[in-house]
Amino acid sequence: MTQAAARSGDSQAGALAGRVVLVTGAAGGLGSAASLACAAAGATVVLLGRKVPKLNRVYDAAAQAGPEPLLYPLDLEGAQPDDYAEMAQRIESELGRLDGVLHCAADFPGLTPLMQTDPAAFARAVHINLTAPWWLSQACLPLLAKAGDAALVFALDDPKRVGQAYWGGYGAAQHGLAALVGILHAELGNSSVRVSGLRPGPMRTPLRARAYVEENDRSAREPAAYAAACVSLLSADGAAHRGTVWTPDA
Repeated sequence: MTQAAARSGDSQAGALAGRVVLVTGAAGGLGSAASLACAAAGATVVLLGRKVPKLNRVYDAAAQAGPEPLLYPLDLEGAQPDDYAEMAQRIESELGRLDGVLHCAADFPGLTPLMQTDPAAFARAVHINLTAPWWLSQACLPLLAKAGDAALVFALDDPKRVGQAYWGGYGAAQHGLAALVGILHAELGNSSVRVSGLRPGPMRTPLRARAYVEENDRSAREPAAYAAACVSLLSADGAAHRGTVWTPDA
């Protein structure tokens, strides 16, 4: 973690005290960094992901940083709406509340011309990156609505970049996800649930490595550089970004 990130983390101590936050893709780059930052800010974090060994490592680190988290292994590719409903029921049963959902899970197989993309691979990309986040959000919204101040946050990729050639189903899904933020904000604008997006800059993650050669990717930063922004959007300070897609580097 950089010194700047550490200072930002110190200033956010207690920002999520008493809150329960669900992070998808919690074993990944941004998801892992955000989970640890949320725990350090006082949140009980529900760690959702499909790679149990990595989730266990994040669990141990989060438990040292803050309240004991809840581990929830789930594969977004195969999960059905009933699975998300069961997840929401378990969160309410075991933790009593849900104050925020941060969507960090993403899947990108690599750059491929659309004409050469397997139809099943295209459908999988759209499902994991768009349909599954919505199914999960829909299942959690009734529980989020019980909180006095709740946040639904989607991590988004740069639409200009992923709208170019070869980004396939992932690029299409990212544009759909950005539209979903606007639609949900319009429908929930007068409710206690805040909807917003986070557009981090280039990050050194396995997903990005599938599209960029590392030695030519000097602009990328560590995911931890954006962890504080995740905490801000999930905390009361996130009200300033309600209905918007926040680009911290802008």
